[in-house]
Parts: sequence; C-alpha cells; structure tokens
Amino acid sequence: MQYTHLGRSGLSVSRLCLGTMNFGMEAEESDSFGIMDAAHDAGINFFDTANRYGGKTGPGGTEKILGRWFAQGGGRREKTVLATKLYGDMGDWPNEGKLSALNIRRALDASLQRLQTDYIDLYQFHHVDRGTPWDEIWQAMEVAVAQGKILYAGSSNFAGWHLATAQEEARKRGYTGLVSEQSLYNLIARTIELEVIPAAQHNGIGIIPWSPLQGGLLGGVLKKERDSSRRTSGRAKETLEAHREQIEQYEDFADELGQEPGDVALAWLLHQPAVTAPIIGPRTREQLDAGLRALDVRLDADALARLDAIFPGHRPAPEDYAW
Repeated sequence: MQYTHLGRSGLSVSRLCLGTMNFGMEAEESDSFGIMDAAHDAGINFFDTANRYGGKTGPGGTEKILGRWFAQGGGRREKTVLATKLYGDMGDWPNEGKLSALNIRRALDASLQRLQTDYIDLYQFHHVDRGTPWDEIWQAMEVAVAQGKILYAGSSNFAGWHLATAQEEARKRGYTGLVSEQSLYNLIARTIELEVIPAAQHNGIGIIPWSPLQGGLLGGVLKKERDSSRRTSGRAKETLEAHREQIEQYEDFADELGQEPGDVALAWLLHQPAVTAPIIGPRTREQLDAGLRALDVRLDADALARLDAIFPGHRPAPEDYAW
C-alpha cells in the first residue's frame, strides 16, 4: 500500500479511501465486516462514512455497523483513520442538521456513540452551510478539538471560494481550518479543476474524490452491456448516452493498455497531484480487490495525454474561459 499526508497535515493515509456508504444499504453487516477486514489486510487505513448513511437501516445505520466492527477489538479502531460527516438532517425538529454550534455538538456526540469511539480523526462538513457564520462553525470545532473529540476538519462539496473563505476565517482565529475536501471528480466530471483544485492546492487542502467511476460509467459499462445484456437506466443512462462516443474510445484505450477500464479511471486520479485518495465504495470483496489493482497501474505522459484528449479537462480559472 502507498501512503501520503492528508493535505498539509502530518496525518498519513492510504492512497485509497474505503467508502462505507453501501454498508447497510447494498452490503449486509457480515459482508461489510469482511470488506473492512480485507481493507486493513491490504493496508487501507483510511475509512470514510457519514451520519446520514444507512440505507434500509436508516440514518446512522452505517456508523453503527462501523461501531460494532470496531468493538470486536484486534486494533481495528487504532489502525483506522476514521472520517465521518455531518450536515444532513437527522430528524424533523429544528437544529437537527446543518452546521450550527448546537448541531455540531449534538451530531458529533451522536456519531461518537454510534461509532463506539471517543474521537474522530477527520470530521467533515458534508455541504456548505450558507446560514451559519464561519466564526460560529470554527468556534464549535475548536471546542471539539479541545475536548479531544476530533483531530482534523474537512469539507465536502465546497466551491473554491468556500474553501478560501473557510481558511481565511480559520487563520484569523489561529486555527488550522480544513485539511481536506471531498469533491465529485473523475475523468467525466472535471469541473473542480477550474477553481476548487487551485484553491485547495493554495491552502494545503487534500482532494478526496468521490464517485471516481462516475457511478460505474468508467468501469467498463459498455463491455458489461455487451456481455450480460445489462442496461443502465435513469440518470446513469442519460449520462451514458451523452458520453457514449467518449466511453467507447476510453474502453478501447483501456484494452490497448491491457487494463480494466475501472483500474485506469482510478489510476488517472492517483496521478493527479492534488488528489490524496479516491474513495472506493465496494459492495463486495471482489469490488474491493478490483479497486486495489489500480495502485499498480502506471500511466505515462502519452497515456495521460490520450485520456485528456478523450475527456478534455479544464485549465484553472480564469484562463479556462478568458485570456
């Protein structure tokens, strides 16, 4: 396993992050336990969850699954860099969501109870809260740090100017601020290259891409359609039709490289200098093993240029749209 620092922090994390959103939704608890054990065996020490995750088990269900896994002992919690998130409503009463000081306090304590741990390594804002001032947010986070309940703060789905504002307000307080940002980022979805990535790099914030295979569209979707007559539907079908020609070229190029399409997509992200660790969200042990293969895929300059030609990216703003 390869490791790197999370943003400008001294925290070492694996180059792949185990996403747990499918635990309790697509994967049963026993299978989830097996996936987490296998992740540790492979050297993955970075696990991501959120208080809203749970699927059929309801909000908080995924954190409870992790908590029961940690409770088995064997160094499971000590070996894990644990990241969770807050923002979404956990109930229908006021102050049960977003980033007020009150909700940060309550949501954090509830996550700690479900996770059966006394601290969270990386506590992340799942979305920007336009209704709460940063001095309130950072004061609440500073209290949580002083109490030993969290170590680092991260964000998710922020715009570039949100990152810049958050960091400036943290600096005024003498606080570290954000060390990571989770964003939608893959070969098809490259919008964050405009301003989020430049803002993150300037402020020492590591990028943690979610949906690295764009919902499976970069995982050999056309080949799977041909081999199994399985068809995509809904939004995934619309995206596939909009990018069918590109995806055909992409899958053909993966064949030229002698690699699986999904491995190439993950490897491309691992070659991007701003990226700390793509989030893989396996439903099965086989999907975990497939994600691990990407660590061994090397893309030279010609291969990276070919991928950029198939899926054109963005230059940093404003050069992307102005002189």
